[in-house]
Amino acid sequence: MTDFFTMRPGETAAPVPSGPVLCTGSASMRRIHRFFLWAYGEAPGLVRFVEPGDTARAAYVGEVLGNFDKVLHVHHEGEDLLMYPRLAERAPGCALHIEQMLAQHRQVTQRLESIEPVRLRWMETADEGVRADLADRYEELSTVLQVHLRREVTEVMPAVDRVMTEKEGKEIGKHGVETFDKKFLVGYLGMVLATNPPGEREEFFKEIPPPVRLAYRLVGRRLYRKQYATLFPGRVIPDTL
Repeated sequence: MTDFFTMRPGETAAPVPSGPVLCTGSASMRRIHRFFLWAYGEAPGLVRFVEPGDTARAAYVGEVLGNFDKVLHVHHEGEDLLMYPRLAERAPGCALHIEQMLAQHRQVTQRLESIEPVRLRWMETADEGVRADLADRYEELSTVLQVHLRREVTEVMPAVDRVMTEKEGKEIGKHGVETFDKKFLVGYLGMVLATNPPGEREEFFKEIPPPVRLAYRLVGRRLYRKQYATLFPGRVIPDTL
């Protein structure tokens, strides 16, 4: 089976600056991107399986999807603020690829902005027509992400690994941690861990600040299991740490 993060015919990586690898940004990016691929692969179905008029279920699913949207937005915001300006300054040869990635970020932002009012309306009404519209919008966003999330890892991150330090790379993750309430974070941390294979989970967990790791062990794992079971009744809950 071919790994998702494999360059497709016709795609070309940005020129990699000479010198040693300074950070493990590529590995970290794969881990968070796996979560987004899973989340937005599931989003259209989560919407479509809510019965018309079931406002309680629509409100719950809509809130979860809104949280996915916030996490995605903050992830891209961190890259825009803390990764791409440094790459542009230190690796001018990557300019074309940087422009493409930032353009894809704008495409994602436009879709998130178009989704929000539809999602809020559906949460209140559970209307069948609004449901179909929202599911289609999430399907379109998922299609955009399947291209962007692959190409960012395969084309850009090898250059990032050469020009950013480990400390600078961790600042991107820290930006996300500081944006969200810790109770929110530890529940969603379970989903990120569950969407990564064994070995990768452990490495990802090491990158999490100690207070968040402790909170996950105390309450986050339970929150994750409860949320997953509520979202996907009858499914086996994927393993996590």
